[in-house]
Amino acid sequence: MEKMAQDAQRRSLLKLGLASGLSAGGLLAGCGGDSAAAPDTRISSFALAVLPDTQFYSRYATSSESSQYERHYGTEPYAAQTSWVARNAQALNIPFLIHLGDVVDQVGKPEQWKVADGAMQVLEAAKVPYSILAGNHDVLNDIDFDSDPGKGTDTQRVLANEPYLQWFGARRAQRQATFGARDGTGFHEYHIFTAQDQQFLVLSLSWRISDAGIAWARKVLADHPTLPAILVNHQLLNIAPDAVSPLETGYGKMLWEKLIRDNDQIFMTLNGHHHGGARLTKTNDFGNAVEEMVVDYQMAYQGGNGLMRLYEFDLTNNQIKVLSFSPWVPMKPADTLNAFDRAVLTESNHSFTIDINFAKRFARFNSGFSAGKATVASSLVEQARALVLKGYTEPAIVAPVAPKDADDYPKVASTVAHWRFYGGSDGAPVAPGTRIADVTGANPLVRDQLNQGGIVGAAVGDIVWSSDHHRLSSAPGSVSFLNTDKNAPRLSYFLTDATAAINAQTFATTGYTIEAFVKINPAWDKAKHAWMNIMTRDGKRGGLAGFDGGDPESPPLLFAISSLREVQWEVVPDVGGQRDAMASWSGEIIAGNWVHIAIVNDPSTHDTVMYVEGAPVLRNSSHVVGLASLSATSPWVVGGGSWDGARADGFFGNIGEVRVASAALPPGQWLTARRA
Repeated sequence: MEKMAQDAQRRSLLKLGLASGLSAGGLLAGCGGDSAAAPDTRISSFALAVLPDTQFYSRYATSSESSQYERHYGTEPYAAQTSWVARNAQALNIPFLIHLGDVVDQVGKPEQWKVADGAMQVLEAAKVPYSILAGNHDVLNDIDFDSDPGKGTDTQRVLANEPYLQWFGARRAQRQATFGARDGTGFHEYHIFTAQDQQFLVLSLSWRISDAGIAWARKVLADHPTLPAILVNHQLLNIAPDAVSPLETGYGKMLWEKLIRDNDQIFMTLNGHHHGGARLTKTNDFGNAVEEMVVDYQMAYQGGNGLMRLYEFDLTNNQIKVLSFSPWVPMKPADTLNAFDRAVLTESNHSFTIDINFAKRFARFNSGFSAGKATVASSLVEQARALVLKGYTEPAIVAPVAPKDADDYPKVASTVAHWRFYGGSDGAPVAPGTRIADVTGANPLVRDQLNQGGIVGAAVGDIVWSSDHHRLSSAPGSVSFLNTDKNAPRLSYFLTDATAAINAQTFATTGYTIEAFVKINPAWDKAKHAWMNIMTRDGKRGGLAGFDGGDPESPPLLFAISSLREVQWEVVPDVGGQRDAMASWSGEIIAGNWVHIAIVNDPSTHDTVMYVEGAPVLRNSSHVVGLASLSATSPWVVGGGSWDGARADGFFGNIGEVRVASAALPPGQWLTARRA
């Protein structure tokens, strides 16, 4: 009877282990078969969970932003991330989680802090310790190091006013079993965690550390001279325009000189802030490698789509294995999934392995470092990958069809204007006065004469014909806007005639679809080209009756590229009474890549949704009725805009074709689709 009871108990444990994916501690490795006959393949390994910038998860889960995640998907990505870690910490031997900062998007909005508070409480309830830091969005005075190295540091803040310290102060940090201390400002902290019989130090430094903060950090290292250290910042390493290569920042170089290069304990750095993923190996003063890594998915689909990382430290095989994945994507309803919903990223800058002989790398300051006991059945990142993908089916992707000819696109009866920029020889100037036909025949565009409305230095060759075009645009060319410089100010553009029928359109009852194919010039420079316009309406929106919003000098319609290379669609609605501008925003657009943008306004709800390359963006507006204009003769402008009545903010790059329709068109009727 006793043996039967033991067998039943053993079967119960085995079932529990398989159901939860348990492997750490060797439960699965010891079950079944002749253990003496099989080689022991267990390893000594642990994993760190890393949360990149969560700012949009905090913002767009709030009621003031229409609870967009819950409304569309029934769940929220921030809570999905922390719940996944809490649920799998034991199974995947995760002793610690690292947050890279930008906890919220708008520091002064308590509702966003409440979302973050709730998500991090999940870890606290599960006894999973974590470090956290303030990013630039988490402090009241956000000044970049490169713009002014002497201002905006931790010691220049009124600490009692800082929301970060109120929501994630020292008292809360002390709840973590790994907590060591915070500095005098309360913005920087360190933790010590134990994994596989070894201790590691995590030094987590908030936005814009002062010399006093660096002195504190150096003392932490000096007080723990044998501990391998991971340095965590919000900003340190950047990413080059190719979206893959590492790019050093002024702030990162400062930290290297003042903190990293002569502290051999720091073997690895992690930071967010810059959008995407990259890594750089540097050599410190002792001839040892320091692995620097940046990861931030906030500009990806849905504000990051729940993407996070797992760093496995395989002490047996001397490797750090990196997995970038989303525990949220498999939770989404199947009918909401599209090509951008990837549960696991496989690109080399998001999934990679770093070879590191831990004992040799740490030998100078920790001669006793060892791999520890082999208690883990197999690679933790591979186990995590299997857990994430279990039961999940990738959405069926319909491959887009390239156009067969210049007429291979859906014709729609609701077309108000359709401008197709092609016809000249590659590189030939588009002369001032050149008219671009409207497919409907009603609203041709004309290149304006040079140097009108305050423009200085514009030349004939500032707009040229190009055969370059988006792969799904049937228009076999584009126009390229060159030499644009907002500081000169120098720009060239096209505009409709004062008598064009489209000038009187407001689309208040019909809804609308605006489409454009654009490519930002690879030489785009924030200082010269930030807030450049794809298309605008002339006039100052401050002159609209009832307007009570910001930037009254701006046009009533802005279809632009922001200082962060986001697509901005911002319009004043065509309604009575008080009104402000309302906007949709994309994530970052990579310079040098063609993108198709569609902005769709529903005629019944008047919700506006922007799509980039077919994917709906996260940040949209609701109840936007029509497009207000100053008059029925105010022209539409392509490739330029205005500020306070003067021409400004010209486009820098290529525009292929633009279509305006007085209906909310489905994707099957967009210019990326093919004719019936």
